[in-house]
Amino acid sequence: MSALIVEELPDLHAVIRSAADGIEEVLERARQGKGLYEDGMARIVLTGGGAGIGTLEELARRKTDLSNAHFFFGDERNVAKDHPDSNEGQARIALLDAADIPEEQIHGMGLGSVDMDSAARAYEDVLATFAPKGFDLHLLGMGGEGHINSLFPHSAATKEQEKLVVAVEDSPKPPAQRVTLTLAAVALADDVWLLVAGEEKAEAVALLKAGAPAVELPAAGAHGRKSTVLKVARNAL
Repeated sequence: MSALIVEELPDLHAVIRSAADGIEEVLERARQGKGLYEDGMARIVLTGGGAGIGTLEELARRKTDLSNAHFFFGDERNVAKDHPDSNEGQARIALLDAADIPEEQIHGMGLGSVDMDSAARAYEDVLATFAPKGFDLHLLGMGGEGHINSLFPHSAATKEQEKLVVAVEDSPKPPAQRVTLTLAAVALADDVWLLVAGEEKAEAVALLKAGAPAVELPAAGAHGRKSTVLKVARNAL
């Protein structure tokens, strides 16, 4: 488990640029055979929110070569991928569709009209098939109360220690029904980056830096095997 590294950046745009630079480095390492897998492919977990989607838009603007990556999602709302609330849908609009990535390299959760528990089990199977050793990189946003993915303070999903994917029926942030990767899944990433900006996040950032318990501040439970980096704008400090 890696210790938290804090990378202070001027603003949201700098957070986005730093994340995009880092993703390009992760992709290049994989191409050179220096990633987690020996097939030249990186495994990257995407996140939503302003910084997460902004990073994808920056990669699209740069026309970054994403052909050697499998993409996964940290969580998803119980909506179809063409719904405005869908994380997969937002990622496709921001980057994935325009980047002409083969569908077999985009691993959505397929929600909207399926049983939530069944969807969670199915996504565990997806991870076992396409990311059996875990991820090169897991991107995370953070809410003002410290939630990551759909792991909220004091929730059963946050306390889960064995399953990699669970259904959430009572998210305090609507929509209530979601599927999320757990802290156990986050821990399978070599690198974990938290992308954070906004004055409303300052209290949570302070608690994160102080090492608050994960059950109270889920972001504090996110650690990569090799690195854990908080890329934070100054307005969140």
